[in-house]
Amino acid sequence: MGQDSMMKGRATMTESTEQETAEQDHVLADVVDGLGLLTLNRPHQINALTRPMVTELTRRLGAWREDPSVGIVVLRGAGDRGFCAGGDILAFHTAITTGKQHEFLSFLAEEFQLDGLIATYPKPVVALMEGLCMGGGVGLAGHASVRIVTPRSAIGMPETHIGYSPDVGGTHLLGLAPGRLGEHLALTASTMGAADAIHAGFADFFIADDGVDDVLAALPDLVGLPPADVAVALEILLGTRAPAGQLASDAAWIDEAYAGEDVPGILQRLDASAFPAAAQAAAAIRANSPLATQTALQAVRAAREDAHLPSALARELRVADFLMRHPDLPEGIRAQIIDKDRTPHWSPSDHQEVDPQQIAAAIASA
Repeated sequence: MGQDSMMKGRATMTESTEQETAEQDHVLADVVDGLGLLTLNRPHQINALTRPMVTELTRRLGAWREDPSVGIVVLRGAGDRGFCAGGDILAFHTAITTGKQHEFLSFLAEEFQLDGLIATYPKPVVALMEGLCMGGGVGLAGHASVRIVTPRSAIGMPETHIGYSPDVGGTHLLGLAPGRLGEHLALTASTMGAADAIHAGFADFFIADDGVDDVLAALPDLVGLPPADVAVALEILLGTRAPAGQLASDAAWIDEAYAGEDVPGILQRLDASAFPAAAQAAAAIRANSPLATQTALQAVRAAREDAHLPSALARELRVADFLMRHPDLPEGIRAQIIDKDRTPHWSPSDHQEVDPQQIAAAIASA
């Protein structure tokens, strides 16, 4: 090998090593006073998840499962903007526009396995849902055994806004929400504040904006307690009343409108409602992908019926495969994330043109 070739080879190895180190630094892991601290560390991207991050989180949780030095796991995000804004949407767009849907589907399967691992973890997992917690962030925090929100929390499953459907176990959480609230949140892609997230079952209790350090200080004394007892103890010690939300008081018109058989039927009921918020919901749904909203509706209702997280995750993977093969997803990402012109051209553009039987066949059990 010539000197130039050797230098190029060394440069490539150095770049590869630096990239690997940077990716590993996107998840910081520490063990302090019986706490396993996992920090998502991409603050400039609001800690959006990448595949190396998912792999590292899975590895750490696996290592800590039987580690006696770790009694409680804490999930948190670096920076002051949020816990996790979701998945890496630009990587998603690249995959589906370059014929690499299968590779991204493999990543989603790994991510969904991580969400299931958190839901069944044998030790308490405490999620600090500060700031933005969207999509993939809900997959991590929403299935934790102790889910804490603050005044800055903004939580949601915004997938229908980009031509996709809630995943990461989101349909399971939406299906368990009171009444027809799950359909409302999925179809409108609404964001919840702290009180609404607690009401919807996405979070457990509220702490003051400066209470995170107090949580971390209190947790070592709770090591060894089962998850439910950790949650109760923290809420008694540090929990406080969240500012009033809106969803509980909207239950009557939400439950009536979203009892419609399909999205066109729901829109008819919303249009006929006397509540101004119903008109706002109808406008939000009409702005979202008709294919995605009808798919999300079926997925949420199926998840409510079986009330089983593994089944929901498996169904969501089939939904992902289905929607990745339609033009709405890359178009939605283009319009909302890349070009930001906010004018997606949905196909089909009319809710009446969506074939619900095609969706039902796509998400049915294999």
